[in-house]
Amino acid sequence: MTPPRRPAPTTGPTWRDVEPAPLVLLTGPEDYLAARARDRVRSALKDQRGPVELSTVDAAAYTPGQLAALASPSLFDDAKLIHVSNLAAMNDDCLADGLAYVSAPDPDVVVLWEHSGGNRGKKLLDALKAAGAVVVECKPLKNDRDKTDFIVTEFRTHRRRIDPDAARALAAAVGSSTAELAAACAQLLSDGPESISFDDVEKYYGGRVEATAFKVADAALAGRAESALKLWRQALDTGVDPVPMVGALAAKLRTIAQVHGTRGGAGQLAQRIGAAPWQVERAQEESRRFSEEDLVRALRALAEADAQVKGEGRDPAYAVERAITTIALSGRR
Repeated sequence: MTPPRRPAPTTGPTWRDVEPAPLVLLTGPEDYLAARARDRVRSALKDQRGPVELSTVDAAAYTPGQLAALASPSLFDDAKLIHVSNLAAMNDDCLADGLAYVSAPDPDVVVLWEHSGGNRGKKLLDALKAAGAVVVECKPLKNDRDKTDFIVTEFRTHRRRIDPDAARALAAAVGSSTAELAAACAQLLSDGPESISFDDVEKYYGGRVEATAFKVADAALAGRAESALKLWRQALDTGVDPVPMVGALAAKLRTIAQVHGTRGGAGQLAQRIGAAPWQVERAQEESRRFSEEDLVRALRALAEADAQVKGEGRDPAYAVERAITTIALSGRR
């Protein structure tokens, strides 16, 4: 019998790097990330101790004594991994036995407790954290920044690179499903070149990219004139109005102008200009392409386009196209 381990910290590891421990709590509604965490723990346990005996328990259908029976020593001395799922719907028997087990866990058994969210079972969750359970958050990817970070990290984990513009394009093409994002990354890792560019993403997923106003703006501000114009024409075909297109360009360009040449952390600048810190960080990165003269030229082109799309011109779509071209061709190459 190995000596009891010290309680693990309640926070710290992610679903990518969690290690086996007597008590591991997966919390959050993202099933895909929880599945990755479970696979990670099982694989690490196998590497450490050889064959693994996996048992699964549905907390909603739990029967008294089930956990203690599964945790008892086996004839073959295999490493034991018990996965207790559906804690958000646990019955009273599971709560009672869970609290008893958590108060004196078997140091040779790894128990994965999985809770998707909500107040049900809070008493057990609090007991797990107080007992030093390793807590792994499995939260959905809420915004484009989260999705892009997920993609970049997937490639970095495999010691491969994806360009920032390519990562943003892939996130836009695939959507918000974490599982689909991971599958898209896996395909590019398997079939794509060593370093993934925007053109590679377009080759595999270009037909799935929705040409919205902000995607056009992203391409224009990155200096990709051909891509920006292609996206703009696709946007027109799908019914995007020229007025919000100018608004999207103006919003992003104003932020770039506000942070251009400034110093200080993104948090301080964000408070000053009324933007999110990640928007400031991105604007700072994009601003490096432009000189002050470039920004003045681009803002003038936008002002002219704004007037054209609001009634002063005969061809609003062409006015926007000209502004996009001016912005994309401005700046340092």
